Amino acid sequence: MALRSEPTARQMRLAVELRRLRDSAGLSAREAATLLGVSPPQISQIEAGFAGVSEKRLRRLAVHYACTDDELISALVAMATDRTRGWWEEYRGLLPTPFRDLAELEQHAASLREIQFLYIPGLLQTEAYTRALYAYRVPELPDEELELRVRHRMQRKVIIEGPDPAPYEAVIHEAALRIRVGDRPASRAQLAHLVESSEANHIAVRVIPFDLDGFGGSWTAMMLAGGAVPRLDTVVRDGPHGAAFIDSEAQLGVFRTLFRKVETVSLDPDRSRDFIHRLAKEL
Repeated sequence: MALRSEPTARQMRLAVELRRLRDSAGLSAREAATLLGVSPPQISQIEAGFAGVSEKRLRRLAVHYACTDDELISALVAMATDRTRGWWEEYRGLLPTPFRDLAELEQHAASLREIQFLYIPGLLQTEAYTRALYAYRVPELPDEELELRVRHRMQRKVIIEGPDPAPYEAVIHEAALRIRVGDRPASRAQLAHLVESSEANHIAVRVIPFDLDGFGGSWTAMMLAGGAVPRLDTVVRDGPHGAAFIDSEAQLGVFRTLFRKVETVSLDPDRSRDFIHRLAKEL
């Protein structure tokens, strides 16, 4: 089987989890290769994401690693045997890799939770809002790439607007609601879209108002993508060169706690919907 030249984030996550299982078992890559009957370089290639692994071999590795978590093993098998070529593949070579990785992550997420303080979350943006946001980028994007990014973001919304939507919760600070990324009509339309989206049974929008006392959590902007099992959760944070994916258990624990703290101080979905509606009427 030919080696991959550019593993996806999902393929890399599988590789990382297999390496973590081996480390937990206290085995070296050479010892794992001996137990599986392959060469050590093959184990290294699998654990680097450059080579795939069959269901049969993965289950044998799980036995050798003394992993008895059936739900985790089944989730890893699903990742290993997935041959989906999603809509995001059309952007290969056209947009940076993190764009495809984010769309793939969302596609396979069991749930999505997001916190934003300065911008409307991407999955809830209108096309006009997204275009205005990308148009403000420095250095300025060529027209063709700007349109590609806008189209990609609009297609990402299938995960909450398509026939099989994922449960989605967004916590948005009042600052993001008040900042006019576009003009007044575009801002009004964006708020109206938020209200409309929040009425869906699988979408919850919560607002953190300015007049909240003692709130110091404004650095916690993130998306938490729920995996098939909690161990496979992923946190996505915006970085200077694109989205950064965080999956260490210690960091996941930190961000889960932060999300709960921010969620606790936010308005409930009904009050949030009324709050956004009032802001829209003020424009």
